[in-house]
Amino acid sequence: MTHAVIERIETLIVDLPTIRPHKLAMHTMQSQTLVIIRVRCSDGVEGIGESTTIGGLAYGYESPESIKQNIDTHLAPALIGLDAGNINAAMLKLDKIAKGNTFAKSGLETALLDAHGKRLGLPVSELLGGRVRDSLEVAWTLASGDTARDIAEAEQMLELRRHRIFKLKIGANPVDTDLAHVIAIKKALGNRASVRVDVNQYWNVSQAVRACRVLGDNGIDLIEQPISRNNRAGQVHLNQISTAPLMADESIECVEDALNLVIDGAASVFALKIAKNGGPRAVLRTAQIAEAAGIALYGGTMLEGSVGTLASAHAFITLNELTWGTELFGPLLLTEEIVTEPPVYRDFHLHVPRTPGLGLTLDEARLAHFVRR
Repeated sequence: MTHAVIERIETLIVDLPTIRPHKLAMHTMQSQTLVIIRVRCSDGVEGIGESTTIGGLAYGYESPESIKQNIDTHLAPALIGLDAGNINAAMLKLDKIAKGNTFAKSGLETALLDAHGKRLGLPVSELLGGRVRDSLEVAWTLASGDTARDIAEAEQMLELRRHRIFKLKIGANPVDTDLAHVIAIKKALGNRASVRVDVNQYWNVSQAVRACRVLGDNGIDLIEQPISRNNRAGQVHLNQISTAPLMADESIECVEDALNLVIDGAASVFALKIAKNGGPRAVLRTAQIAEAAGIALYGGTMLEGSVGTLASAHAFITLNELTWGTELFGPLLLTEEIVTEPPVYRDFHLHVPRTPGLGLTLDEARLAHFVRR
């Protein structure tokens, strides 16, 4: 059998509108920008991938524009002519020629997995070792910033049986304002829903010591990244005294970060993100480190569209346990779609297709309409 080789790689920046402004501590999103990657192989198979950031450089080290530029100029040329089915060799080559760039690498790895799954007639989950479930519970972020509106939105989601886990983005307001907002929402929802918070590193240790106690005492289930990822001693201290579990998110910028967090005892839950680790295969290495250390797992998101969301989902359904569920609601935040059949959300879960590759086909007309010129 002749090996298919990688012949061409194309990157497209796609701007899609969102259903509402999405307020984070560092940025308010009015739309979402995806980098769509198409890998064409000599056997006629095409794989698709996605690299998506939140808030551009306000959040991390890569932006949609830098992802496209670095793939086009550095990463794609290094892959042309390689065996399209040897994903390990391809990603090792990229790691040799480029430090970091995990978002760009994740989109490329996704496209290679999608192509190889189509080639073999297998879903990506089976290339990653095999699924142990067919669906994942999905949280919803309440990020309007308005307490009454957030409560109404949560009630609607419960009524529709779409979400029963809610995450609140806090940190931009004075601490007491944020605490009152969160506690009011938890009181309104009671035991019908899990309520969590994400501070996006915006507190200092003195604020976090008190706030974590107040949140834990008022029934908040999980506190995500309350202080700076660079303050490891502070994270260790908070993890020891907080009455609610602490989750590391920004603290994990690569697989090696996960190991160091375990060694220091800086968190009891890890947020898994394919983009921050360098791809679906890479994120499973972080998961294995966590599982070996007894750290609980949560399937995180960079608010990707359908392609990136299903790439994450195919990895997450191979894991033994996701104690805290997932946050793979990105496609639900968008008012427009660039695939022919969007992912299926029902009964609080995202259902992962068993069709070859990711199980998605690009809608060429919609893609052409939303691509940035």
